[in-house]
Amino acid sequence: MAAKPSVRAAEEAAARKRPKLNALPGMRGESDDEARFDRLVYERVRLGIMSTLAVREALSFSELKSLFNVSDGNLSAHARKLEEAKYLTCTKSFEDRRPKSVYRLTALGRSALNRYLDHVEAVIKATRRS
Repeated sequence: MAAKPSVRAAEEAAARKRPKLNALPGMRGESDDEARFDRLVYERVRLGIMSTLAVREALSFSELKSLFNVSDGNLSAHARKLEEAKYLTCTKSFEDRRPKSVYRLTALGRSALNRYLDHVEAVIKATRRS
């Protein structure tokens, strides 16, 4: 009597049969670094920040906060992650004795956003063909 395959083995076999996302038509293979950056862009607030800065040259912390209706800490954490990835620059100054942070999208950030948008478009096209 043959042993019954484990649930994990069955799941792994099913996963091997599924097409990989980068194997979809119009998709190109990406290195681990590129995939990691795409996950950075994917989060709602970070995608919103980058998309907004793609059409506006610069926005202050206060403007971004009001656009996305998030707390100071939440926005600060998302912006910091994008800064660490070199997707944004932040210029800090004082205006009427109050601190002012202004964010701009970098060339690397614009490239990452475009790569993410290309990825989403390819997935949409592949899904519609199904």
